[in-house]
Amino acid sequence: MSLFDAKDQIDALVRELKQHNYNYYVLAMPSISDYDFDQKLKELEVLEKANPQFLNPDSPTQKVGGEITKNFKTIVHKWPMMSLGNTYNEQDLIDFDQRIRKAIGDDFEYVCELKFDGLSMSLTYQDGKLLRAVTRGDGTKGDEVTANVKTIRTIPLQVSGKSMPDDFDIRGEVFMHKAAFEKLNEERLENGEVAYANPRNFASGTVKMQDSAEVAKRPLDCFLYFFYSDKNPFKTHWESLQAVKSWGFKISEESRLCNNIQDVLTFIAEWDEKRFKLSYDIDGIVLKVNSYAQQQELGFTAKSPRWAISYKYKAQEVETILEKVTYQVGRTGAVTPVANLKPVLLAGTTVKRATLHNANEMERLDLHENDTVLVEKGGEIIPKIIRVNLEKRLLNAEKIEFLNKCPECGFILIRQDNEAVHYCPNDEECPPQIIGRMQHFISRKAMNIEGIGAETVDAFFQKGLLRHISDIYQLKNKIEELKELDRFGEKSILNMLDGIEKSKNMPFERVLFGLGIRYVGATVAKKLAQHFKNIDNIIKASFEELIAADEIGERIAQSVIDYFMQQVHENEIMNLKQDGLNFKIEEKEIILASENLSGKTFLISGVFENYSRDELKEMIEANGGKILSSISAKLNFLVAGDNMGPAKLEKAQKLKIDMISDVVLLELIAGKQPQ
Repeated sequence: MSLFDAKDQIDALVRELKQHNYNYYVLAMPSISDYDFDQKLKELEVLEKANPQFLNPDSPTQKVGGEITKNFKTIVHKWPMMSLGNTYNEQDLIDFDQRIRKAIGDDFEYVCELKFDGLSMSLTYQDGKLLRAVTRGDGTKGDEVTANVKTIRTIPLQVSGKSMPDDFDIRGEVFMHKAAFEKLNEERLENGEVAYANPRNFASGTVKMQDSAEVAKRPLDCFLYFFYSDKNPFKTHWESLQAVKSWGFKISEESRLCNNIQDVLTFIAEWDEKRFKLSYDIDGIVLKVNSYAQQQELGFTAKSPRWAISYKYKAQEVETILEKVTYQVGRTGAVTPVANLKPVLLAGTTVKRATLHNANEMERLDLHENDTVLVEKGGEIIPKIIRVNLEKRLLNAEKIEFLNKCPECGFILIRQDNEAVHYCPNDEECPPQIIGRMQHFISRKAMNIEGIGAETVDAFFQKGLLRHISDIYQLKNKIEELKELDRFGEKSILNMLDGIEKSKNMPFERVLFGLGIRYVGATVAKKLAQHFKNIDNIIKASFEELIAADEIGERIAQSVIDYFMQQVHENEIMNLKQDGLNFKIEEKEIILASENLSGKTFLISGVFENYSRDELKEMIEANGGKILSSISAKLNFLVAGDNMGPAKLEKAQKLKIDMISDVVLLELIAGKQPQ
């Protein structure tokens, strides 16, 4: 392949993969399978490795993360990240405009921008390369989150352009699109995890994760909106926005240059309606005096600039009637109350239902039958009830109590200590749990079985064709029964059976995730598979052995134990094994770098600054050492990092196990004796 062809192919793959990322993360409408995406990504990696001169710093291959951040370093902002004064009424804006005119005269412009509801971020660039990313913090100093921010696909790692200074800061807002937020929250609920209340909280929690590889899997986005430099080449804020866009930064296309306060008010009124059509949340409008010289003349108060202010939209609220409370049962057995409302127009859509979260929320609201309730759709994607209008409560209206029996199967609900959610424990007889478990198994992130969808699973269950996950692999023996079903022709049947057969090639971690064990999401399943190697080791693992695995906490460990204590689940594993599914990982042949650790046993615990636990494990095995799953008298060395559990520490001390750091481990690998 010629250099010209290689460059064209690299550029085409970068464009294509970026579009697929947008479809997946922003639109929540993937146009390619995970497998095909990964194959194209690998193809791009090979081309870039062979032709490094054509490697684009913003290539999708550079956004995968992998760094572990033990503690976030505190960085002092060179330019403080001040908060803006804000208002909810137009008169305050008119008064603000009068103060500006009194100070600098009538010859000035405003720039109006959408006020994004996200996490403020300061990016520092040096010689065109991203040097660091720091959160707002207290305004004077914040947390350095560079490794995580580098994974955000719309933040360039390197920029170039006309008039670009050697050193500059650019401020922006990290956020999450609503469709992606809803999709990820659904996955959290499926895994038995607590859902985030809104995209801002999800984005904020993601930015502060310790593992940047996990951050890379989260669909964050970023708009940049303010430029700082000791050698600022621009005279106006508007000019700077157009320039940084040409350098490769993402700015909002919705900003507007306004000549007077009336133009500003028109812009505000326009977006009060249009904001609901955006793919992301905004909570107001920011207006700034355009000229940098005039900004400097106006100066600052102790807390905020005198040349800028934000107008915040009021959260949309309406009153309606609570008609009844119904309950949804998820595949993990979690029971969620839902308020069914008299339909009402709110924030551009007709609202018929609102989330009630759990029994605690119902108690807080003190709901009674046919209450008049105030419903809000502000930062929450899903409408929620704010409060009850007690003045309109009907006489003798009965209080609505959280039900004590499953609405689907009648089983008595349980509620674990320190948990807000009620669960139906009848997982083998409760229809929504049975159906949900099979729907989860066939899903894209699990077994990715093509030719069979969620509705098909439901229909097959109702017809008695499916009841257990393993029944999916027996559908090949029921072709005549399948042919009798409506809208299910021979071609559809063959496509489905082909998809089922291909799923047998899925790796062990996908099968483990597909089983639907509570709290065992895709990442946890991968960690368990890597640590224990096969399903039999997981089944017989003790509580202590489970929590010794990387990122496996007590709650997950107990859930795994509880799952495999049930004979029905062991029977299911046996059936799936007979069907040919993978229940062990393919061991890679380890080519020893040395035998300096031969005959020595190790256990890794805690968090390390320079290496992940998996990397340390690979180094130990590559040099002849053996990894143990728990602390015992057979253990030679405990490689101890920060935040190691006190129980492990106590047991290691009791058994007089040698505790070493990752630095000492490297010395052992190099053949040195520990001091």
